[in-house]
Amino acid sequence: MELIYLDHNATTPLDPEAFEAMRPWFTERFGNASSAYALGHLSDGAVVAAREQVATLVGCAPAEIVFTSGGTESLNHAIRGVWEAFPQKRHFVTTAVEHPAMRALVAWWKGQGGEATDVGVDPEGRLDLDALERAIRPDTALVAVMAANNETGVLFPVEEAARIAKSNGALFLVDATQAMGKLPVDAAVWGADLLALSGHKFYGPKGTGLLMLRRGVRLKPLLLGGSQERGRRGGTENVPGIVGLGKAAELARTRLPEMNRVRRLRDAMELHCLEAIPEVLIHGAETERLPNTTLIGFAGIEGEALQLKLAEHGICVSTGSACSTGMREPSHVLRAMRVPEAFARGTVRFSLGRETTLDAIQKVQVLLPRLVADLR
Repeated sequence: MELIYLDHNATTPLDPEAFEAMRPWFTERFGNASSAYALGHLSDGAVVAAREQVATLVGCAPAEIVFTSGGTESLNHAIRGVWEAFPQKRHFVTTAVEHPAMRALVAWWKGQGGEATDVGVDPEGRLDLDALERAIRPDTALVAVMAANNETGVLFPVEEAARIAKSNGALFLVDATQAMGKLPVDAAVWGADLLALSGHKFYGPKGTGLLMLRRGVRLKPLLLGGSQERGRRGGTENVPGIVGLGKAAELARTRLPEMNRVRRLRDAMELHCLEAIPEVLIHGAETERLPNTTLIGFAGIEGEALQLKLAEHGICVSTGSACSTGMREPSHVLRAMRVPEAFARGTVRFSLGRETTLDAIQKVQVLLPRLVADLR
């Protein structure tokens, strides 16, 4: 059975070029990057080169990059670090539709005795900038906003949010995890003080990521240990993973134009669903979204049931964030968007990738109307 993978927002396959770049660092180039001899210097040089590659992609200086194990660690480092760095500021502003990793950190912040405000979105998933400005207080330490929603693909006005945050004396954090590799990311243009991303979302290896710390922002390390990462993250560097992350970053820059083709495939699939299946709602369709993402609600069915039916035909999709799989209730994102219950329960996410073909999308288009009709 042919596999049709349409869950790239959960993870992407490792790019073969990134894999080949990593291979030598598992075997003959195995030195510890902190060791003071040639084998160690070789590894250290590879880390330096990768730091330059990702900094070019992110839009910052190499010295502002801290390599991490992924987006979740990066967010933890940023938010826990801000909590410790600003004891006089105990208020945190974020949005009601952030990734589950961020939602868990909001709960942690409150558990420490702080206060947090969730800014809402409209029914299309657009951030309410007026509400964001009203939410900020004199004791607000941090404003955190995702660049693109992982479920709907809706893009957030990060530059405007940064202006609001910084004009009110708060630091500004961008979760760029879903945006990377799908649209241009520029920490400097966005006005980010902190920026988090994960390598496996843009064809890099799992277990890799980074936190961009703007020069002048000083946070205590999340992981205490040695002096690696300029004292900002202890522990022996994952040289193969960092090399793979760097190569994936380099490839992401050159392959960004491929997202135009992916967008056309996504749009064709949405149009077919609207024409061939009654009672369909495409969440966030009236605003700017990632070019690869469509979150579709089918009234009268359970999204999980459609996901399983598609899986029987070798088609991989999800019902929302991979980090909340198994939850039968509509996601917090759809609740925040005030999506009617019938559509919220029948929602499935299709997220395309660079390797998605027209033939694959056409096969899904043929199959979907029949499966939805059978489930109804």
